[in-house]
Amino acid sequence: MPDQPTEAVLYGLDLSYFTGKVQAYLRYAQIPHRFQDMCVGDMRKAAAQTGMAQMPAVHLPDGRWMTDSSAIIDWFDGEGATPVPVIPRQQPLRFLSLLVEDYADEWLWRPALHYRWSYTRDARLMGHRIADEMMRDVGGPLWLRRVFITHRQRAKYLRGDGVTRETAPHVESIYLRNLDWLEAILTKRDFLLGGRPTIADFGYFASMFRHFSIDPTPARIMRDRAPAVHLWVARMWAARAGQMTGKVLADTPTDWAPILADIGASYMPYLAANAQAFNDGRATFELALEGVRYTLPVNRYRVWRLQQMQADYDALPTYDAQSVRDMLEAAGVWEPMWRTAHPESGFDPDHRLPFLTPATAWAPEARKRGRPMVHDGEAR
Repeated sequence: MPDQPTEAVLYGLDLSYFTGKVQAYLRYAQIPHRFQDMCVGDMRKAAAQTGMAQMPAVHLPDGRWMTDSSAIIDWFDGEGATPVPVIPRQQPLRFLSLLVEDYADEWLWRPALHYRWSYTRDARLMGHRIADEMMRDVGGPLWLRRVFITHRQRAKYLRGDGVTRETAPHVESIYLRNLDWLEAILTKRDFLLGGRPTIADFGYFASMFRHFSIDPTPARIMRDRAPAVHLWVARMWAARAGQMTGKVLADTPTDWAPILADIGASYMPYLAANAQAFNDGRATFELALEGVRYTLPVNRYRVWRLQQMQADYDALPTYDAQSVRDMLEAAGVWEPMWRTAHPESGFDPDHRLPFLTPATAWAPEARKRGRPMVHDGEAR
């Protein structure tokens, strides 16, 4: 067994999308922890405990290991880690906040990886850092490790994830429009729902911090196009729950409308098509968005995200369910959300997240097909 820590240990990289999200939450909740730069050996150690070769991972003082950024925050939030929960308790604000978190987590992933690996200056910088930091326990000269990681990331997250010369402008538009929507919100209030961070802020923070505000090309765009977003990134990193005096809005604000509309027009149709392709046993699928045609790989984790979204809705009391449905229908989210109803991903079948093990991460039938990693490298 790995050595038992005396405080929580967060394994990740300080250029990692989802590591930044969890690290910001632990700082905000003022949970004692230390940060450990994850090397390849650390990732294998975490995978041996959780069944997931991914980052970040949290090793608790009681010996348990945690995985999946959303589930980690949800668990700490349920344990009362902050004076005011970051996940709103009232509906439909709770459901819609988690929906926005999901969108920010998963839909901004492609533009974040595109900017990092499509642009030569960005790829050179980040390839060097990953080769030097994460691959420090891998043999071979630094230049060779850098070439390897750059080639791998481009093959997996660009060519392998639908980013081509034809789709790249649309991929970039996802980032640009989100900057504009966030700028309109954050010029009026400190956080997305008022005077303190919520789960929607942490969802957006993942990409906006460790990719878009740091990688040279998108960082320059953010500074020039959305200075209030740039300021919010720093505000999120500095926020401490014990010092927050602001309130959270009681209702979903009207300036969330463009975000919710994009979830209905783009993200939810993507989730539905991905889930249907998974159900059909396909490895890839075609999707047309705003006149742009993508060829995309099936992502089993996102099948699970849709599965959980639908299950969360089904669990709502009748009154709350109607209120949530009214909001989803108004935003154009409801129909595509149920276009592929109740998919079965095989992931976390016993609802153990964030405390998965190799034996519980996948249902038996999923293990027969292999245990695909949710994300790897610089991911979750």
